[in-house]
Amino acid sequence: MYAVVKTGGKQYRVAPGDTFRVEKLEAEQGSKVALDNVLMVIDGDKTSVGSPELSGVKVMCTVLEQGRAKKIHVMRYKAKKNVRVKKGHRQYYSRLRVDSIEA
Repeated sequence: MYAVVKTGGKQYRVAPGDTFRVEKLEAEQGSKVALDNVLMVIDGDKTSVGSPELSGVKVMCTVLEQGRAKKIHVMRYKAKKNVRVKKGHRQYYSRLRVDSIEA
């Protein structure tokens, strides 16, 4: 059994026991989170597809970690104009473990 959930503007294919990283959620480490924006659930031969999302279906997750990703460097450069700007960015994230899919 697996589901496709949408959070943080991205879609993730998750199954019970999976760990995955999403955009930062406002939840404490170790707390339970319900992702209710479920787009599709596949259970063996039975497939449920929402339009755009399924009602009454939740993916229950545990927050394992709140952290920041590796730094990426962004460089802006204009030739012959002496314009050189270097910026860095570290994205906040939450690592989740899927406990169950409640359909």
